[in-house]
Amino acid sequence: MTIQPTDIGSDENIEGYLIGSPVSLIREFTAVPGSGPRLHRHPYVETFLVHSGRALFTLGDDQVVVEGGQVIAAPALLAHRFEVLDGGTYNATHIHASDRFVTEWLE
Repeated sequence: MTIQPTDIGSDENIEGYLIGSPVSLIREFTAVPGSGPRLHRHPYVETFLVHSGRALFTLGDDQVVVEGGQVIAAPALLAHRFEVLDGGTYNATHIHASDRFVTEWLE
């Protein structure tokens, strides 16, 4: 068996089943304040590893600002969203605990 790396861009989605992984990844890279996904949830945990920049995360009824060097997780089935804030480029890896993206959009 030959294992080959997969190239990813600065803003790309990779479903794990395509590369033999049990997790899927979203790579986010944006400097547009206010950008981010609308409210949604997944039947699995989503972990956000923020490399740089800042974003306001809404997790259920709670809101928290997450900055570069921090990590936060949205539990399975918890409605969540985030909004990029001023102060630099939001650069993050979002890790979905599933080999495929499964998203229920709530707004």
